Amino acid sequence: MSQALAAGRRLSSGVAWHSPLLFLAALMAVTGLVSLIGLVVDPRELVGSPAWAKPLKFSISFVLYALTLSWLIGQVTSARRLAWWLGTTAAVAVVVEMIIIVGAVLADTTSHFNVTTSLSSALWSIMAVSIIVLWLASLIVGILLFRVKDADPARSTAIRAGVVLGLTGMALGFLMTAPTAAQLDDWQGISGAHTVGAADGGPGLFLLGWSTVAGDLRVPHFVGMHALQLLPIGAILLEAAALRVAVLESSLVRRRIVRVVAVLYAAVLAVLTLQAIMGQSVVRPSADIALASVALVLLAGVSIAVILAHGRRSGPSRPAPSPPATRAAAGGSA
Repeated sequence: MSQALAAGRRLSSGVAWHSPLLFLAALMAVTGLVSLIGLVVDPRELVGSPAWAKPLKFSISFVLYALTLSWLIGQVTSARRLAWWLGTTAAVAVVVEMIIIVGAVLADTTSHFNVTTSLSSALWSIMAVSIIVLWLASLIVGILLFRVKDADPARSTAIRAGVVLGLTGMALGFLMTAPTAAQLDDWQGISGAHTVGAADGGPGLFLLGWSTVAGDLRVPHFVGMHALQLLPIGAILLEAAALRVAVLESSLVRRRIVRVVAVLYAAVLAVLTLQAIMGQSVVRPSADIALASVALVLLAGVSIAVILAHGRRSGPSRPAPSPPATRAAAGGSA
């Protein structure tokens, strides 16, 4: 138990969470709860999906985003005031986005790609600007994070890779905003689509709505965007596992594992993007896509096994013991 508590202190030491983003996470949790109730009591559908599915999905996504960015800003060691304002700006952009999304549901219309009227076109433009602001704020925070000299190399690597892949995933969302050929041929005031090779609103996965019959750009967008959470969480889990697995006590071993996972994540993101552009459903991959995916996972697994085997032979790299006087001083200041 004492080891677990020590690990918890090590993970949270020196981190000042960004308060406006924590408030945003709480607000999005409430919005998600309201949306969940809406799914149960409101039978309406918009573009083939339950009306409240989109607010629910965005609420969950923004809860994760706000908590992660709040923590990441706490890791910044230089230009902290700039980082604080960037986080606050991102929070405002999210609130603007969600007001429009929820407002569209209440008005029984769509928010995304809707340019049927001057009002809907203006709201869609505001949403586009808010997403650009959100992306730029995340980018600058990411640049500040690259300057941080973290005590743990594995966690630092995970944060940097997560920021790069997360920004890439967010940027993939812009692929959805261009009007399709079918929309241009029969203009109905809808500019952009999630689905490639079929119209939006067809058969899709429960709640997520990802097409089961065609390509869907939401898949790589979602997977890439959440690298921002998954990779740092993976590094933290490795730190926790190091309390029980001797080979993981080496920060170099953990960093090598994180690098392999990050490369695998990037490769999977590339495969999912290619699959969506080719018009293939994520649940119905071609033989080539399926074979490539399996090969990537196997290669990553073998690489991690080699890293662990080499780490066991080399022995864990423990910090050199401090002199008694140093230990006494450290114990007195704890």
